[in-house]
Amino acid sequence: MRSSPLTRLAQFTHFTAPQYFLLAGSFLIPLGSFAVLPFMSVLLHERLGMGLGAVGVVLAVASFVQFSGGVVGAALAERIGLQRTMLLALVIRTAGFAAFLPGLSRPTWAVAALFLVSAGAALYLPANKAYLVTGVGEERRAPLLSASSSALNAGIALGPIAAAPFVLTASAGLFTAVAVLFALITAGHALLPQATPEAPPEDDHSTQSAAEKPSALLPFAITVLSVYVFMFFQHYLALYAVGRTSTYFYGLVLALYALLLVVTQPLLSDWTAHLPYPRALRIGFTALAAGMAALALGHPAAILGGALLICAGEIVLFLKNDLEALALSPRSPAVVFGRQRLAAGIGAFASGIVGGEGYAWAERTDHTGLFWLAVAAQCALLPPLLLRALRGPIPYFCNGFYSVRRRVRERARRAPIQ
Repeated sequence: MRSSPLTRLAQFTHFTAPQYFLLAGSFLIPLGSFAVLPFMSVLLHERLGMGLGAVGVVLAVASFVQFSGGVVGAALAERIGLQRTMLLALVIRTAGFAAFLPGLSRPTWAVAALFLVSAGAALYLPANKAYLVTGVGEERRAPLLSASSSALNAGIALGPIAAAPFVLTASAGLFTAVAVLFALITAGHALLPQATPEAPPEDDHSTQSAAEKPSALLPFAITVLSVYVFMFFQHYLALYAVGRTSTYFYGLVLALYALLLVVTQPLLSDWTAHLPYPRALRIGFTALAAGMAALALGHPAAILGGALLICAGEIVLFLKNDLEALALSPRSPAVVFGRQRLAAGIGAFASGIVGGEGYAWAERTDHTGLFWLAVAAQCALLPPLLLRALRGPIPYFCNGFYSVRRRVRERARRAPIQ
């Protein structure tokens, strides 16, 4: 029986004190980070005189470290524990923001500071998500992960707005404030109780059937594809929209997008959690395809409507992929989230390679709307092709999918709560 709106809201009032603290951190950490990181190209190029080619390489490598390093963070969490991993990550990140102070006049320090911040994020995120869901029943995971995502997106949206007046006029004060904020957050994490990553039963690896391995691959592959198509929108909407409307209208689009994402994802988390995965994929990729096609029209109303449709696709796909990865994998949550970060990094990297050339071609033809139609076609065609590719060498995939999930759930229920 479907829960009422009041019941769905009530599930966000029963978190533990450590969970509330981590959710607050999920807002404050991106608030501080995105007060600085979106302006890195300005700092490195205009203030420190680095060439745009060098700036592009630095930012690309830093992004790759931040995403792919999640696997290292997961392995570290399994070895030293979730709380200690988060604490170490925040110490590294705090040192990175402090290093930006001498980096305001020395490019080497600025680049080193950026890599420290990226490495800290890579170590922190898998352990953070794993700590949230450790010892939590499957029905509680969706509210926790959706609330964490909403807090993170709220911080991302507000960080650049809060910092914009100070980036160029009071850079030293801004970096000092961010470093102090991270030092305080680090001190708070030191007070969190220990939490050991959940481990599968001892016989898990020996008795795991062959069907479980490709089943667990599905959310990873879908995450790669989801991020790949989504990042076209993330990277190129500004170039496309500002030339057809204005910076103010583009800012309005981003604000409404963030508001819809922050408010709606937690409210729909229970519905998303109970969606069968194939239906969630159809809904999510259909929304992405429709949104990208709407952008191709180029009219302000179409740009706004397309962005909101893409937001709806993100709300369903990104949360559902994480939930399915947790449900289907016999590994600990830290490892699962580390792999999901790696999948996102692969998707973002591929999107950057394809999107740059694709958008440049569309600009040369003076029909940039074709770029968005090409992305919409990928949203429609690539998911069934990917599923067909996965099914090819493993014809039992569809029949075994949900029986595998039930077996993994049953093992999780029998395993002792940490």
